[in-house]
Amino acid sequence: MDETAKRAPMTRARRQLVGVLVVLFAAMLLYKVLHAGDLEQTALFYVGLPAFIALAVAVGARPKSVTGTALAAVTVGLALAGPLLDEGIICLVMAAPLFYLLAVIIAAPVDLARRRARKGQGGRTHAFATVPLIALLALEGTGAYELPRDGTATVTRTVATSPAQFERTLAAPPRFAAPEPVFLQIPFPRPRHSEGTGLGVGAHREIAFNPHRSLGIGSQPTPRSMRLVVAAHTPGHVRFVVTHDTTLARWLDLGSAEVTWRPTAAGRTEVTWTLHYRRTFDPGWYFGPIQQYGMEQAAAYLSDTFSHPTAPAGTSAR
Repeated sequence: MDETAKRAPMTRARRQLVGVLVVLFAAMLLYKVLHAGDLEQTALFYVGLPAFIALAVAVGARPKSVTGTALAAVTVGLALAGPLLDEGIICLVMAAPLFYLLAVIIAAPVDLARRRARKGQGGRTHAFATVPLIALLALEGTGAYELPRDGTATVTRTVATSPAQFERTLAAPPRFAAPEPVFLQIPFPRPRHSEGTGLGVGAHREIAFNPHRSLGIGSQPTPRSMRLVVAAHTPGHVRFVVTHDTTLARWLDLGSAEVTWRPTAAGRTEVTWTLHYRRTFDPGWYFGPIQQYGMEQAAAYLSDTFSHPTAPAGTSAR
């Protein structure tokens, strides 16, 4: 066999690899520009960046499957994002489905058009045909437009305690356990201990969470905490206001947590937890439902945490 023919496939593969690496390097430079402009939480980052990678691959590469190459490029980009861009595992887990979705939206039509063209069933579709749609999605949060940001998550449970017992439990330091919902078992911040008691207006809680660990090269764990202050207390109702937060502030703005309770059957109490928050990430059509579901799971976790009565003074809690 001719030696040139043997080397051709390898040369083509190497050119594709070099092209992908150049695209990823350009994407990282684009990330730095967005970060410098405080745009790393907008749709311009979470839509524009994967779209840029997929478009560059679709236009510059000529593999058998544009979709496969685009997905491979996104995967490599995500793998490099943690160590090189100092991102955390949560950021990568939450963003990965969106990145892959954008890659498929751009690359799949190109593959389909190529297959149809080979069969003589239609003309060729260019990857840039999706640019208007991507541009519309990427402009959210940049000042062009934005979707509603305020959200509320509410969970109601009936607990096997009297209203007086529940109020006493709410006034005492909580006993945090590992969260049961699968969603919260993703490495989200987890509370470890709390300081502060009482339900009078002005009473506070200082909650310490596990340290933040990014995937950045040489990064060090940083402490995370949240401070809540009782802003209102009436019979059967307490409102906590978040006055300091280094735990969720990167993902959303948690404003307050309200809890109401009322007696139902003998020795049982209906408890409702309501979390008020503001979405800080775009695009809203993607992060909005995720954050809504996450806040509902967090409200359920709070309900479970305070569902067990605190032992009266002078006894030992078990």
